[in-house]
Order: sequence, then C-alpha cells, then structure tokens
Amino acid sequence: MARLVLEQLSDFGDYTGGGKELTEIFKLTNNELKNSLSNVRLSPDGRHIHVILRKPKVGLMTFDKYERPQLAQTQRKLELWLTRTVPIVDILYLDHNNNNGSSRDTAAVSVVYEDGKAEFWKFQECKAGWHLLQTSELCNSPRARVVSVCACSNLIIWCEERPPSESSPALSSTRNKLRYCVCRRDFEVEEGAVSLGGVKIALHNNPKFTVVSSGEYVHLLPDFKALSISSFFLSWSPRHDSFTVSTTCKNTPLKRLSAKESDFKRLVTDCLGYLSTLEPPEIYNVSPTACGGLLLLLSTGWVCLLQKDGMLRQVYKLADNCFVKCGTHTSLCMYEDTLALLIGQNLYLIDVNCGRELEKIALKKEGLLYMNRAARCTPHLLSETGLFVVVNKDSRDSKMKPPGFSTVESIHPEALLVEAVFEEACKYYQQRSLSSTQLTVDALKKGGRFQAPTSLASILRKYLSAGSRQKGAELSQNGGCTVGQDKLMGSLEAELKALVSLEEVKGSLVRGSVKEVEAVCESLVEKEVARLLSSSELDKEALLYLNSIFNIFPHQVWRAAQAALQLHYNGEGSLSSRASPDVWKTVLSPAVTPSTPASLPFTNGRLKHNHSLNGDHFANCKSKPMSSAPPAALPVFELLCRSVFTFQPSWLPRFLELAQQQQGSTGMGLSLASSWRGGEGGENNVPLYKRALCVLSSLSLDREQHQDLEVELLLVSGRPNAILQALRILMAKQQWERVTQVAQKFCKQSPLLNKEIFTTLLCEVAQHRDLDPYLDLLWVLCPEDLTVTTILNLVLKNLPSPNTPSSSSSSSSSFSMSNATSSSPAPFAHSQSSQLTIGLLKPLLRKVLQRETKPSQRYADILQSPSFPPPAPPRQPVTDPPSTDSATGSNSTATPEQQSSTHTNVPRARVALPANPV
Repeated sequence: MARLVLEQLSDFGDYTGGGKELTEIFKLTNNELKNSLSNVRLSPDGRHIHVILRKPKVGLMTFDKYERPQLAQTQRKLELWLTRTVPIVDILYLDHNNNNGSSRDTAAVSVVYEDGKAEFWKFQECKAGWHLLQTSELCNSPRARVVSVCACSNLIIWCEERPPSESSPALSSTRNKLRYCVCRRDFEVEEGAVSLGGVKIALHNNPKFTVVSSGEYVHLLPDFKALSISSFFLSWSPRHDSFTVSTTCKNTPLKRLSAKESDFKRLVTDCLGYLSTLEPPEIYNVSPTACGGLLLLLSTGWVCLLQKDGMLRQVYKLADNCFVKCGTHTSLCMYEDTLALLIGQNLYLIDVNCGRELEKIALKKEGLLYMNRAARCTPHLLSETGLFVVVNKDSRDSKMKPPGFSTVESIHPEALLVEAVFEEACKYYQQRSLSSTQLTVDALKKGGRFQAPTSLASILRKYLSAGSRQKGAELSQNGGCTVGQDKLMGSLEAELKALVSLEEVKGSLVRGSVKEVEAVCESLVEKEVARLLSSSELDKEALLYLNSIFNIFPHQVWRAAQAALQLHYNGEGSLSSRASPDVWKTVLSPAVTPSTPASLPFTNGRLKHNHSLNGDHFANCKSKPMSSAPPAALPVFELLCRSVFTFQPSWLPRFLELAQQQQGSTGMGLSLASSWRGGEGGENNVPLYKRALCVLSSLSLDREQHQDLEVELLLVSGRPNAILQALRILMAKQQWERVTQVAQKFCKQSPLLNKEIFTTLLCEVAQHRDLDPYLDLLWVLCPEDLTVTTILNLVLKNLPSPNTPSSSSSSSSSFSMSNATSSSPAPFAHSQSSQLTIGLLKPLLRKVLQRETKPSQRYADILQSPSFPPPAPPRQPVTDPPSTDSATGSNSTATPEQQSSTHTNVPRARVALPANPV
C-alpha cells in the first residue's frame, strides 16, 4: 500500500468559468499542440490560472479563484485572445518578485509579446478584477523580437533577436546565430502604474538563450525546446555582476568572470578549445529552485542540481525502463528537500539529500508540477481534471512533511549499504562488459549470474544485524556462527567497518549544522590527503581525485598537507619535515608527460577506457575523438607549491629547498652537471626548481610583483644555469649590491661557475659605471686561469659603440685603441663619463700579471733538482744556424722571461696601435 498518495484539491469548479470551460481549452489545445501543459501558468498563490494560446489563435485566457465567490459573477476576466494577433512570449508575476506589501487579493502581472510590447495588468478582487495599468515598449529597437523573458527581483530580463539592417550584407551562418542579446530593465509596481528604468545590455553577440530566473540568479540556457543544445550554459548574478560558464559534463564551473565583459564571444573564447571536444547530454527540462539553483533533466536520465555556487550535483538516475525519450512530457520541481519528477504519467518523489526514491505514483493523466507559496514543502500538481496535492495516507488531514532529517534518520543503514553495493557492482561489471546493453541493479539482483554482490549484501545484513563486534562474539560463543563464517567476518572486518563509517559520515553531513559539516569535511580531507600521499604510487585516477580535492577544499587541504608532511617553520628561515621517505617519494614523483590525459572522456554514463573516477566527477558526457589531449592534471609537487604560494608565499623557496634535500636523501636527485650539458634527465625528470617556477608563472599574473620570489627559487636550486639566470634578473633590476653578494656566495661552488659569473660581471663593467663601487670585491673573484689577453679581449668585445649616448653607457672607451685618427676620443675620460678607463682595470691587470710572472707552484716538484747528477753533455761542438732577423736587427732567440712577456702582450690584430711613426 502506497504511503504517499495524491489528494484532489479542486476540480476547477471554484474558478471563474468553471471546470468545464478550462477542460475544453485543454482539449482544444491538445488537438493542436503536442504538449498543452507547457503553456499553462499558475500564480504563486495558486489563485490564477493563465493559459497561453498559440495555435490556431494567439492570446491569453485567465481563470481566477475568488476568496468571496459572490463577487465572481460581476468580475472582469483577463482574456486577450479576441483582440491580439502577436504571439505571447510569457507571463511574469511581478508581485511575487517585487512584493511591496500588497494584500492577498491583489496581483500584478506583465504580459510580454514577441514584438517587445509589455502590458501590465493588476488584479483586485474588490475592484472589478483585472484592469490594465499601462502598455510599454521593452526594447529600444522596433524591429527587435523577444524570444524569452523572466523577472528577477526588481528586474525584467529578456533575450531579444536583433535582425541585421537592410543595408548590411548577408551574414554568415556563424554570425547569423549570434544576433541575439540579453537586456534588462528595472521596474517598480506602484499604485496605479509601473515605473520602468532604462534598457541596459547585459550580453550581446550571443546565441538564442532561454532566460530562467531562480532567486537572485538568472540562468541563460540554450533553446532546449528545439533541442539545439550547445556545449555550455551561463549563470548570471546581477547582484554580484558576474558570469559563470558551466557545462553538463563537469561538476565544477569552467570559468567565473566579471559581467563588465558583455561580449559573448570574448566571454567564452578561452573555453572553446575544451568545449569543442565534448558532446554534452541534451537538457530535456529545467526548473528553478527557491535558493538560486536550477534542476536539470538530462538525456542520460540523470536529474542534476546546479547550485548557486556553480557546482553541478547528481541527484537521481532514472531506470532504463522509464528512460526519457525525446518528446515525452516531463515536469520537475523541488520542494525544500523533496524532488518531484513527472515522466509521462508516473510521478517520482525523491529525497534530494541522499537520492532515495520515496514513492512512485501512477497518474491517469499527464500533469504539471507547481509551487504553492503557502505550502512550499508539499508537491502540488495540475492536470486536466483538477488540482492535486501529495499527502501522507496515514494522516490525510496533514499535508506531507518535508522528508528532511527525519526521513534520513528513518532509513535503515543496511538498506542503504546494500543498494550501494549493487550500484558499485553495476559500474564495475558495466566497465568490463563487451555488450552495449546498460546493466541495472534489478538485473544484478534477479539475473543469478552475479553472485559476488549478492553475497556481500548478505554479509552486510548479518554484520549490521549483529549490532557490534561484541554481540557477534557472543553469538560465536553460543554456537550462532560457524568457524567458516567467523573467518570470513574476520577477514572482512576492516572493509565492513569502512562501509559503515562511510554511511555514518554521510548521515552526519545530512543532519549536521554548518559548523559540524565543516568539521567533518576538514577531517575527511585530512584523512584522504594523508592516505593518498602515503600510497606507494599514485595512478592517473588517484591523481585526478587529489586534484579535485585541492580545487574544492583549498583551506582544508593546506592544513591537511602541513599535517601529512609534518612541516615545521623554525622562524630562522628554514622548513623541516618529519614525514617518512615514502611520503616524500610520492610528493616528488615525476611530472606527468603531456601525453597523459588530464581527464578521461566519458560515454554513456561510464568511462571509455575502463577506469572509474572517485569523487563527484560526472559520467554523463560523451567525447568526440580528440586531435590533441587536454592538459594533464597537476602532479603532487605542483599542487603543494600552489597551496604554499596561496597561503604562505614566503615559504615557497624554503619548501623547494626542503624538497631538494628530500630528493637527495631518497636517491631521486639529478647530477648538477646535467644542467651544463643542457639535458635534464628526460621529460619525467624536470628539476624541481623549474616545476616550482612553472607554478609561480601560472599563478602570478604580474611577473614584476613576484620577481624577487623567482630569484629566490633560482638561487635555492643551486644549479649553475639557474644562478646565472638569477644574476641576469638582478642586473636587469640594477640591484648591484645583491648581485655582488650572490657572486661572492656562489663563486666558491665550482671553478667553472666562478669563471662564468666573473665573465658576466666583467662584461657589465665594460658597459657602465654602476658596478664601480664594488670593483675591489669583483677583482677578488677573478679565476686563476684567466689571462690578461682574455680579460682585454672580453673588455674590448663588450665596449659600447662610439655612437651610443653617454647618458646610458660610455660613448667611447679611452682604452679602445682601434683607431688613432684625429676623430678618436681623448685618452682620458671626462669626470661625468661612463667610459671604462685604464685606471679602473689597473688593479685587476696588475694582479693577473703578477700571477702570470710568478713561478707556478703547480710544477714545483718537476723543477726540483734530482737526487743524482744528469748525464754529461756531448763533447762535439755545436754550430749555431745563421740569423734570419737581420732586417729588424733583433735576435731570433729570447729568454724565457721575454717569451712569457711576449705571450702576455695584446695581439696587434685585436688592439691597433697608431700607424704613423712619431
């Protein structure tokens, strides 16, 4: 016997015209239209029924219910089908959205026509019923055509089509679809008129949208009646002046941005690449909720709830035998915690909190669900035979109470767990099935082929009926369980506890207050992060799941990550961690290669590649063949860097330093020489500092603002190329004191790096005079293998051009001797000049010359005399060859000192002395 049943409230006899006339109109429109109920509107208080006539005649008929029936005989009805020829777009109930203290017997509506005209009518029971307040033009253009309209708070919002001007050339098919715009106007209902504000364009160059008002939000949906579904839809908040781009394939919004950008094409440009790979399910029907959300009935059979924060949550899945077909009459509405869904002649009542089907009621006729303002928690239904309400059969005198917490508490946990087992088994078998037939829970229970879920369900029932382990132990002592059952229950004890605790957590989330829910979420996030980081290896599915946790719970994840890694900041600029090496091995796992897809395509409610996603990822999207894979999910290290940068930016260099230490201790480090060779160990061995820099560049829009942080990351890496890159950044910012500090610190790291740093700074010295206060410190850094020739060649090569203005760099170097003509600069620079002089280089050159002329201690052991005398020279006389240097009058031989001095002289090809003799 059904617990919830329908009870008739009215047979339309208490409305003006009686039930006979209204029934005839339903029959008349049924003959012309496939679904006449979609043209019926009910006022929020249920006292006025409006029927929009579309074919063969256009117009409007109204049936009113009077508080005092004796007045109904003399009242005027609102009937526009005798005088109007322009189709009606919709009817707006203004007093419901702009309630300014109007009494119960007063109502105000706006009838909006396709040509942009709006008639404002007011109903007063004591003043002859309906009377016209005024007629206004909504649109600015007389050629505009209104396609949809709604009222949100004190705004009238509509989507209008603006045809091209006759003088303009024919538009392409793409531009022809983007000839619509979304407009808004303020309104205020006064005693004898309606005050309208100016027209403001909220969006232009957009496709045809159906505007649906829900609370303080307006949802812009594709034209679902024509089933011309695009890949996404928009949610607009006039109060916060923002747009949200969403799709039925993803449970989180794609994009949030300010409504100051009113061009639709610019609004969605950066989403088109991702959206072009999707084939989202069609939206068969929608219904607004009282809290700003939107119910969506999808072609996949899922009923989803779009929450006002942009999250899309699955609520209920229709069985295959009642699957929605195109053209089937549907209606849905949410009454606090109860979802009423009408498919054909079947009414489903579902608990929104847990997705449990409360009741299924068969109807004799198709109907239309509506909300009655006086009883928001009770489903109301309109059909051809009258108005109905859902009541509890056991207490018909009281309307149905919302199935909120009391309903959830009354559900037996074993029933929920058994259903969860079969649903999970359904997904498991479907992924491995070669058949295209959709597997259902009923088929699993009745088929007899799948024994595993049946056995597990039986075990769950016994486990929960025992109550606790203590009770089970007592049964075992009394011979209630066999030895085999004891072993089975013992091996499954951990899994069964996990299942039961999961249901307890779900119940606490449903029943708890806001603070309790936040505490449960934080505890769950901490446990999940610790579990994932402790796993030996994260597969793609687990990594996607971890990414979703970081995106949805950023604050909770930050605290959970600190707890999992046991991070401690000692206040002296360093981080320490007591986490195990296995945790750090997971954290420092290589970045995923670009060939790895970030999100797996879905089809027919399941994954194409036989993987299942954890969390709230949706399975109602079908993907096209993709030419290129979408961007990969972020690895663990990148996720942690993002979290550190968001909540403690100053910790990022210290975190990188700690990660590098852990990388070395776990044996995952790379050789420093690899950065000199240009290789980084392959795509999967990108250095940690480069990965951290990628995160920084992706999160920081203004690079100048976080350039100091970038320099710190480069220096902390300790890699030669990174240190040189940091030096170049500091030199570009002209932080010369910091440059010298970095040079002094890292020149001790290796001779090769010392030479690179000194050479870089020497080139800067040749360009300008900003480093002159630090020259004494720089000359100390000169490498031992650098000669005077090398130094002079470097200086000459980097001297600024003579044509360069002296304000930015030296106009001509007094040291440059490449030209001795009369136009050459003076040998001594002006006091305000930026030229490089001999005097500045003299200490460096003297130091290098002294080092070159000094005997090398490197070969001191060779120069020492041996312990035994050398052999005697030959006694034959040696004849010297004739001199060939008579032209110059110089000797052909030179002493070692002369040879050394000659070697250190600057080559004449590089430094040209004056050609004319003195």
